[in-house]
This record gives sequence, structure tokens and C-alpha cells, in this order.
Amino acid sequence: MEYQFIRDPISGLRIKISSEHAVIGRWLNEEIGKEKIAMVQALISAVKSSHEPLTLQGQEIDLILSKDEALFEAHALHQDNEDLVAYQDDDLMLEEEGLCSGCGFEDFVDLIESWQEFTQGR
Repeated sequence: MEYQFIRDPISGLRIKISSEHAVIGRWLNEEIGKEKIAMVQALISAVKSSHEPLTLQGQEIDLILSKDEALFEAHALHQDNEDLVAYQDDDLMLEEEGLCSGCGFEDFVDLIESWQEFTQGR
């Protein structure tokens, strides 16, 4: 998983990440920022001593974390068929690419530690 942290004068601290991991970048930029890093680190610690995956529900993206992997799922991925029928006449479809992604647990831990260092380096 390749990523780059950037300081944007307009939108602040951001992560730029590969397209297959775009939902992870959205989660970090929009759901976590620098304010909720401690909460994510507490979840990481809890997972290390847990036998079951733990879920951190976000406004738009959920993190399902286990000892093996971090899975990110956008809420739009779980839209009911009834919700999508309203758009049927417009020939619109739910694009699932970019709504779900994952990475290994160690890669995730490295990402969070690097993000914390970057955000505290202001």
C-alpha cells in the first residue's frame, strides 16, 4: 500500500493513496483526521487482545479490524435495493469500486503510526 501525506493550504493535512485503497484515504481524511487517532490506537490495542474482529463505525465508512486485516466498507455498499430502485429510470448503478478496501493488520498499524507522526509534526 503506497501513500503520501501532504499539507494542503486549503484542506489541511491529507493522505494521497493509490486508487484501490481510496476508501482508506477517505476514511483517514474525513473520519479520523488528527482528532481521533487516539481512538484508533485504542482499537488497535483492543484487537491485539481480542479473539474477534472489532468494528469502528464512522459517519460514512466503517472499519472492521482483526488481528489479520483492516477492512474498510463505505455505508453506500450496503444500500437496500429499494433505495436503488428510485434511480433505475436514470440508468444509474451503484459503483462498488472505491467502496470497499482492505490491508494487512501490520500495514494498517504502520499507516496509523505514520499518520500520527505526520499530524503532530505541525
